[in-house]
Amino acid sequence: MTGLRWEAGESPEAFVDFCAGALPEVYGYLLARCGDRATAEELTSATFEAAVSAVRRATVTHLSTGWLIVVARRRLIDHWRHEERDARRIEAFACDEIEVATYDWDDTIDPPVGMLALARLGPHHRAALTLRYVDGLSVAEVARELARGHDATEALLQRARRAFRRAYEEVRTHA
Repeated sequence: MTGLRWEAGESPEAFVDFCAGALPEVYGYLLARCGDRATAEELTSATFEAAVSAVRRATVTHLSTGWLIVVARRRLIDHWRHEERDARRIEAFACDEIEVATYDWDDTIDPPVGMLALARLGPHHRAALTLRYVDGLSVAEVARELARGHDATEALLQRARRAFRRAYEEVRTHA
């Protein structure tokens, strides 16, 4: 991270400069994780709205790019939660998923194929895998971020890895 900071009491222009300097990093963080420009733009906007609100309410004495990234991560998780709820409503009308046999995953992942495969997953699987393997959070941290229990998160990660393997193979064979 660039280490940009803004301190309470600085001029409004300093706040604008801080936001302008941090914008590419926040947007890049979100775009790399959601893969969709419109969603990344919407979540970036929500992140900076949160910063403006916090400054107006005087609930923060300083801002940093790290603070903004944490807010961006929370906005992304909220976005995935909303998608997950919507997907569950749709799934209520769909057939049960057919279980696919699992196998060892020893191959190195091709990043472009991996991103395409990740985009095919449901939001709950995408969120869990991104937090665990892209952001490098521990299972306990993923559980905390997703407001789930530890065992439920481990089960979710196992299902997500299986879904990713299927999607990865599908993308790879059709590429």
